[in-house]
Amino acid sequence: MKFLKPLLCSSAMAIGLLTFPLNVPAIAGAHLDATDDIYWVLTLDLAEGQDSAFDALMAEMVVATKAEDGAKSYEWHRSGNTVHIYERYETNSDAGIHLGNFGENFAERFLAILAPTGLAVYGPAEGGVREGLAGFGAVFYDQVGGFAR
Repeated sequence: MKFLKPLLCSSAMAIGLLTFPLNVPAIAGAHLDATDDIYWVLTLDLAEGQDSAFDALMAEMVVATKAEDGAKSYEWHRSGNTVHIYERYETNSDAGIHLGNFGENFAERFLAILAPTGLAVYGPAEGGVREGLAGFGAVFYDQVGGFAR
């Protein structure tokens, strides 16, 4: 009996937690803190023997992107020859400015050493931004709930 009481309490609490969401409307506050941010994760393969070119290009692109208004996050990650770039912009317009700068200043060198293998885009990609990212084989995800701080 001593062990049965905690088990019953735990079971009752678990059942309550599992059924609670069923009693709350799905839309109740789900979008209250939605953001207009647009962000993506670009996955790439680095060509063999391009480490020096990669390091130089990455450094140049980080400096250029840091100077762009509306650029909130710009992070490069690497494991072997696989590269992930996480980018986050305050608005669709800010992302468009970045894509224009990329095309004008970096695209040729970037694509000479890095082959895109995937692109997941989150947030309100519209117009030219959506079209530009689609060229990299983007999969677009609309925000359906949550928040950002």
